[in-house]
Amino acid sequence: MEMQHQTECNTVLIRGLVLDHGARHPDMKKRLENAYILTLNVSLEYEKTEVNSGFFYKSVEERERLVKAERQFIEERVRAIIALKRKVCGKSDKGFVVINQKGIDPLSLEMFVKEGIVALRRAKRRNMERLPLACGGLAVNSVEDLTEECLGHAGLVYGETLGDSKYTFIEKCDNPQSVTLLIKGPNKHTITLIKDAIRDGMRAVKNTIEDGAAMPGAGAVEVRIGSQLLDYCKDQVKRCARFGFQAFADAILIIPKTLAQNAGYDPQEIVSNALSRERQTTLPVGIDLSSGELIDDWETPIWDNACVKHQLIHTCTAVASNLLLVDEIVGTGMNSDKK
Repeated sequence: MEMQHQTECNTVLIRGLVLDHGARHPDMKKRLENAYILTLNVSLEYEKTEVNSGFFYKSVEERERLVKAERQFIEERVRAIIALKRKVCGKSDKGFVVINQKGIDPLSLEMFVKEGIVALRRAKRRNMERLPLACGGLAVNSVEDLTEECLGHAGLVYGETLGDSKYTFIEKCDNPQSVTLLIKGPNKHTITLIKDAIRDGMRAVKNTIEDGAAMPGAGAVEVRIGSQLLDYCKDQVKRCARFGFQAFADAILIIPKTLAQNAGYDPQEIVSNALSRERQTTLPVGIDLSSGELIDDWETPIWDNACVKHQLIHTCTAVASNLLLVDEIVGTGMNSDKK
């Protein structure tokens, strides 16, 4: 949920829901504690039929009876909700909140106000799906099915108005299975940056859980791979194949060099020191960008996703191989044209 208000430091996790709409009657309570939540999908207003239809009457009295009968149909639904509220709340100071996916007409809102019920109408479908998960209870599609088991519970329900926008906070839920991350910021650009950062962080956590492992960050993996390649090239590889190993090692070490350069340090010196330290210890050696020193004790570790490192090496190798293959094909074509 986004709220263009205050600063990015005020972004908070709400153990409940934040709805981007509020109560539609000015006399409804702005704050309720220890409230029951009724998730409703019942129309509490006059609706046009899906097919063409009309009322035909011969006198004013007949028209009044038709209007009264139609209004009575809506009032019966409202009275069923009020009866449930009186049953569960009694004379206590507990609150009662109705969140309806469909509409509520002004007369029905007036009846709710007299009973101290806070009613929200035309709630979004995604919020209706999350309400039972956060507050408990069931989504009701008919007032005939109203029971105490259908009600959820929230320790605190209150509304806030920010400009032309209204927000309803449902907090202190007993065992919420759905929560809301309220992102705040002074402008749209800041909110977008925060959303991207949160999405990246949650994706990193998801990848770690799926992989069941993590790899040292701060360039430690690249320094280890580069060091192993250079040692293997020196001891095992001969002749022209050494150039390939050297090129691959140099390409891998670009990452720690770039990290050091972006932090304002000498990339050649830091990577050289990291390679020397790598040969002296069995622990991974990373780069501390805040101080320019090397990390080899990992008391405050930095971790990367294993799948990201695997995909990085695989993709870069495949792209480089394809580029070399294209160069070879083009060179072969040019030689055949000369002949």
